[in-house]
Amino acid sequence: MARRKKEPVNAKRRALKVRTDDEVIVISGKDKGKTGRVLRVDVSHERVYVEGLNIVKRHQRPLPTAPQREAGVIEREGPIHVSNVMLIDPKTKKPTRVGISREGGQRNRIARRSGTKI
Repeated sequence: MARRKKEPVNAKRRALKVRTDDEVIVISGKDKGKTGRVLRVDVSHERVYVEGLNIVKRHQRPLPTAPQREAGVIEREGPIHVSNVMLIDPKTKKPTRVGISREGGQRNRIARRSGTKI
């Protein structure tokens, strides 16, 4: 029996303040206090994938139809909910909340701790 994909958290998409290539720190969970770079953002499920954090193991059987595919125990990054990470302020290197400022019809992200643009 095939597994069904989980439904998104909310049908209405909302903009997340964390983006790909941002430096973040985990504020809760098993990797609390660790930092890393955001590899991928899943907006519909409000999850982020952080480099080297929340490592999960997947056991993959070798397939004769796809010999180039990796087989065995594969370790890769698992998803972390966006509420469990905070952006690192580029100026102070500490966790910060993210604000939005509008200049000339453009949205800019700013670090609340130091006020610098991200």
